[in-house]
Amino acid sequence: MTNNYDLIIVGGGIMATSLAYNLYKDGYTGKIALFEKDSKYEYSSTPRSEGGIRQTFSTEVNIRMSQYSYQVYKQFEEEMAVDGEKAHIDFHENGYLYLLDKKSKPIFDDILKVQSSLGVKTKLMDQMETQSFFPELNVEDLEGSVFDPEAGNADPYSVLQAYIRKTKILGATFHYEEITSILTERGKVTGVQTINGDKYLAPVVVNAAGPWSGELSAKIGIEIPVKPLKRQLFSIDTQQKFQNEIPFTFDPTGLHFRGERSKIVVGWANEVPYGYDFKLDKQFFEEEIWPILAGRSSHFEQLKLESGWTGLYDYNYADHNAIISGHPEMGGYYIITGFSGHGFQHAPAAGKALSELIRLGRFETIDISPLSVERFKTNNLVVETAVY
Repeated sequence: MTNNYDLIIVGGGIMATSLAYNLYKDGYTGKIALFEKDSKYEYSSTPRSEGGIRQTFSTEVNIRMSQYSYQVYKQFEEEMAVDGEKAHIDFHENGYLYLLDKKSKPIFDDILKVQSSLGVKTKLMDQMETQSFFPELNVEDLEGSVFDPEAGNADPYSVLQAYIRKTKILGATFHYEEITSILTERGKVTGVQTINGDKYLAPVVVNAAGPWSGELSAKIGIEIPVKPLKRQLFSIDTQQKFQNEIPFTFDPTGLHFRGERSKIVVGWANEVPYGYDFKLDKQFFEEEIWPILAGRSSHFEQLKLESGWTGLYDYNYADHNAIISGHPEMGGYYIITGFSGHGFQHAPAAGKALSELIRLGRFETIDISPLSVERFKTNNLVVETAVY
């Protein structure tokens, strides 16, 4: 009987733990087990993410999820306290700054109308206002910028550990074993099987395996458009220091940079093949990223590349947005994946929504039905224009 559960979650990252936490918080009384193959979370996507939190999306479903998650993160340290000890997540609200050129300015003009109608407190600045806001920038090629003040970043590893600690206290069981297959019978899930051949039974199985979720789902004949995609981040130090804390700044090229204590973190989504690749490409930084940085500010002309790391997106190659739903072709099978780089910031809302769907069969807090897996058959895709 120790191998029998009411609900099994494949994965132990932020989506899995947010879901388990929300299930228990919302009154679920069943036995929950989470299976995570990486016991040290060395290659898990959550600790390797950048921890950005923003509300500047162009679709209502993503904006609603951001707004909910932002409020959760603001209260997260108190909510996740254990025995009176707060969870420290290093949450900094330095904002998001989008630099706009002639091509991106008209796109954001339309996006701002949507955001304003939903209560997002974005501010549009012209070229001179942008220069005044961020004096060290070269703004000659810019039309202006958009600033999102209710945004910033937190430490993903600390958030994950807080979820894990709280979820264990609430009653979840963690197994640090690799799942090789989901068990099915007559169109319904029945459990999972580990790499050692052990079977664990449950009438509900949730695929929260992140970059590995597409591969896992394909093993039971259910294709979802998710593949592992490598992304790199670089930590630099500059000889000339910026006078203010640098917000999460997006250049029109797609490159982004932000302050992190005395350092600066830089990233850019270069074209790479799908796969489980964790090798850092320093040459890419030197040849591609550095020239763009130096062109944007003379403060970047003399810098030191101190470190860097890579992580994997659970990349939804169909429309680059989350997949959160049950599956119509497999009873008891639920999916929470495909976030394509905005999973950390949407994790509180995603866990809450799927908790409601599993317990109640419907969404109550946020209607995330546009993110159903069925949209790929109907071609009713969720397309974001607020993406650099």
